[in-house]
Amino acid sequence: MKRLFDILISATALVALAPVLVVLAILIRVRLGSPVLFAQLRPGLGGRPFRMIKFRSMTSERGPDGQLRPDDERLTQLGRWLRRTSLDELPELWNVLLGDMSLVGPRPLLMQYLERYDSRQARRHEVRPGITGWAQINGRNAISWNEKFELDVWYVEHRSLALDARILWRTVIGVIRGSGVNAPGHATAPEFTGNGPLQDGDRRK
Repeated sequence: MKRLFDILISATALVALAPVLVVLAILIRVRLGSPVLFAQLRPGLGGRPFRMIKFRSMTSERGPDGQLRPDDERLTQLGRWLRRTSLDELPELWNVLLGDMSLVGPRPLLMQYLERYDSRQARRHEVRPGITGWAQINGRNAISWNEKFELDVWYVEHRSLALDARILWRTVIGVIRGSGVNAPGHATAPEFTGNGPLQDGDRRK
């Protein structure tokens, strides 16, 4: 039932939002250049990698050493607006339609984080990752990594269609309010460094 729900909603949303997607793509192309979409391998169900797509929100500006500049320097005004409104996430509806993601589930993070999880945190990969999730409506990037992972595991243990509907509704409210988009002191979110002496996202980029 959850998969059927994902297919129906994502397909309907992609059709209904097609004009919005086109306008956003043109705006990003004019303001940020190519590519319009940002694609990156992320761990999905069971930790298996898939290519997640979203609208690009940062420039590709590099420093004298050839390395990408920090996120806060590459995040443009347009990019901040896209992230605050979560419009940069809309292309992930295609990932949902393909079955790589679900509308609701733990957010897909970086591949290198897989080896940093403890056994409990790794349970977040027992379900498909989501566009939104229990952690996103309970603090998003404004809470620590450990808090996020506890919320993710709670969702895994209590998931239901009724809970998904509740999360989707609260996501809409959260997007309207623009709450929890950034971690304190960060343009996006700090790196998860594991459960050693530096934990809960205490390490700053």
